[in-house]
Amino acid sequence: MSPETTAGLFGLLGVLVGGLLSWWLQKDRASTDLQIALESIKTEHMAEKTVQYYLSHKGYTDRSFDLLRKRLGGFDDDELRRILVRAGAVRYIRDDGSEWWQLLSRSAEAWDKSRAKAPGKDNDDL
Repeated sequence: MSPETTAGLFGLLGVLVGGLLSWWLQKDRASTDLQIALESIKTEHMAEKTVQYYLSHKGYTDRSFDLLRKRLGGFDDDELRRILVRAGAVRYIRDDGSEWWQLLSRSAEAWDKSRAKAPGKDNDDL
């Protein structure tokens, strides 16, 4: 075997080993980055599920923002409002100025309930 062939084979071996090592390190780093990203999303995803749980309760079509803030601690008000919107909720303000939320999918149910409680009164905010 000539010296040029030997040098070429060792050069090729070095490139292959270096490439495999680089690939393995990048794969490990990508896996770690994915786990970190999933954990950060998990908090907000679980918050949305909790919001849906409270707003889907059979007895209540809507909940006050104060109650939701107490139940979902750890979020500032605007962040909690974004979570509520992502969960499919809509906000309305009652006559006393309090903020209330309900799932958009339950609007018809809430409308029927309010009409049953106060017949003849238009509840435009629902």
